[in-house]
Amino acid sequence: MIGLREDSLREHARAVAAGERFEFGKNWTRFLAVLDEERIAEAERSLSWMLDADDIRGKRFLDVGSGSGLFSLAARRLGAQVYSFDFDPHSVRCTAELKQRYFPGDNGWTVVEGSVLDEAFLKPLGSFDVVYSWGVLHHTGAMWQALGNVSRMVAEHGKLFIAIYNDQGGPSRRWLIVKRFYNRLPAAGRFIVLGPALVRLWGLTVFRDLFLGNPLRTWANYKRERGMSPWRDVVDWVGGYPFEVARPEEIFEFFKKKDFALVKLKTSGGLGCNEFVFRKN
Repeated sequence: MIGLREDSLREHARAVAAGERFEFGKNWTRFLAVLDEERIAEAERSLSWMLDADDIRGKRFLDVGSGSGLFSLAARRLGAQVYSFDFDPHSVRCTAELKQRYFPGDNGWTVVEGSVLDEAFLKPLGSFDVVYSWGVLHHTGAMWQALGNVSRMVAEHGKLFIAIYNDQGGPSRRWLIVKRFYNRLPAAGRFIVLGPALVRLWGLTVFRDLFLGNPLRTWANYKRERGMSPWRDVVDWVGGYPFEVARPEEIFEFFKKKDFALVKLKTSGGLGCNEFVFRKN
């Protein structure tokens, strides 16, 4: 099942045209071309480690902002009943494509278009044993509202697995300016931001590999492990807007007040995401 609502499609297109939103879904379309069994198995291992396999099998699993659909697929292969949604129409189609490839005609996996900020859309879905949203809610433009919305969708004693960009203070604020500027540029002019960003993010690594006699070793390994080139990830990082961040203690306090207990925490220590697993008391 796929639902692409005309009003949401128009709003997404308007936000992209106005420079208010980056089109993540187009990148996920490229990712499907290189997706293989090894990457699917790694996604399964990741879910199993963070959530415990027994907390997935036979449970209702909500993937908020499904992106490529990889983790929806992993959850379904681990035995969950999966409900996937995304605001980006390209991402919805990517997730639907994975369902068609691996679970055609399966009633245990639903794929629709929807926004985590749309309470009228969320309310009829009910509650889920596992609510999963990796690297999504900080791109909504209203992160704390989105966090509050997903908290209400977790069933009693259920789990919430989220990943939120780490707040690095000054560097995070500077990247916000870069991202906003990038998205407001015409497509033909965006190279003036991407070039310096590539040097900033990869320059020292490339120089180190060259100095050690292994030119582009890290670059090649990154592409093999992630499934996309470092260049494509630089584009996604620079373009990733809206963009919000939070310190780990802010996330912890927010969910503590909502009667959630922290089960597992994995911090990035840098520009990446901090990962949290909470259990609803």
